[in-house]
Amino acid sequence: MASALEKKKSLHSLMAAHLSKLTIPPSSSDPNPSPSMTSPRVIHSRSHSFVGPSPRFAPSPNPLFFLHEDEDDDSEPDDNQPVTVPVTTHPSQAPKMAPSDFHILRVVGQGAFGKVFLVRKKGIDCSDGDGVFAMKVMRKDTIIKKNHVDYMKAERDILTKVIHPFIVQLRYSFQTKSKLYLILDFINGGHLFFHLYRQGIFSEDQARIYTAEIVSAVAHLHKNGIVHRDLKPENILMDAHGHVMLTDFGLSKEIDQFGRSNSMCGTTEYMAPEILLGKGHNKDADWWSVGILLYEMLTGKAPFTHNNRKKLQEKIIKEKLKLPPFLTSEAHSLLKGLLQKDPSTRLGSGPNGDDQIKSHKWFRSINWNKLEARELEPKFKPDVSGKDCTANFDQCWTAMPPDDSPAPTPTAGDHFQGFSYVAPNPWLSST
Repeated sequence: MASALEKKKSLHSLMAAHLSKLTIPPSSSDPNPSPSMTSPRVIHSRSHSFVGPSPRFAPSPNPLFFLHEDEDDDSEPDDNQPVTVPVTTHPSQAPKMAPSDFHILRVVGQGAFGKVFLVRKKGIDCSDGDGVFAMKVMRKDTIIKKNHVDYMKAERDILTKVIHPFIVQLRYSFQTKSKLYLILDFINGGHLFFHLYRQGIFSEDQARIYTAEIVSAVAHLHKNGIVHRDLKPENILMDAHGHVMLTDFGLSKEIDQFGRSNSMCGTTEYMAPEILLGKGHNKDADWWSVGILLYEMLTGKAPFTHNNRKKLQEKIIKEKLKLPPFLTSEAHSLLKGLLQKDPSTRLGSGPNGDDQIKSHKWFRSINWNKLEARELEPKFKPDVSGKDCTANFDQCWTAMPPDDSPAPTPTAGDHFQGFSYVAPNPWLSST
């Protein structure tokens, strides 16, 4: 038992060491999308995360490093017909993936474009561990109708470019004529929102490690030119050991250090004032969302609420932040810094903003190296009975029939060329 634990910590430390060496290859996304592919003007609804990341009982023997796209993938097979997925070495031996390669066990989520299933891969090999995954299924016709093609491409691109102990890991991707499929590790601890709803509020000690893990993940995204733009408890899952995992990159965008985005997107309660004002935003908007997340964890509700969306937006832009007296002065200081309405004075702004957050006195007890090696033990661990346990997911999903129902085939255009890929094993390919 002791040797297994030492091996696990050793592998986690190896993963943390690799983080500092990662670089992002150029994006495959079209830098100048056509007008028909432009992002929607606003996304308001607050809903549960569409997909979840990985259980992390120990680092998978087949973690994601860089995924290599099939640039010649210009055909879209019939449903359940396999797509050849490229690998970094021996392309002639590339596996073929199709929906029929997975047993659907249960529904664990639902979103605007389809469902998320708990699945088990057929013909499991050692590189896939126990073969339990989350399968995110998206209907092409709905994606095209809602002008979300670029968002789906961006989500795929981003998932292929990041590896971090607290970020979802992508394993496979493929498509049929009517649907897109993302195969990710399954996290069996449920959504952070699920546990916050059950507990009401988190203690500062409990919230501190969750927030630190979120800060670590978001800082890693920012260092790699990625802004998440939809941070909320429904987009954060918890593994069996109590660690949080950031998921759902459907609204994320690659923005360089001096770039800005003018899209109005996200979930209203967590949207920064500069997004609502249409002034353009960058990574600083994510730190506002982290502040809202922390406030909600510590108090049980967001700092700005209203049933009317327009009035809610006005409160976020104009209303002064009110901090409950039962929080410590250190928590007050951190929340005030993160929830500055002017992004230029917000804690986390500037080229080294993440270091300012990490060095804040509220985090003085956090050893960031140990945290990123997953050596800090969370006080709370969700009750799970196995890697395929869904007890921590809402019954409104798990009670649904586990059917990947048919969908119409879009008739216009080849929107998803080059979508398919597979994650190589970095520990083998980097030698």
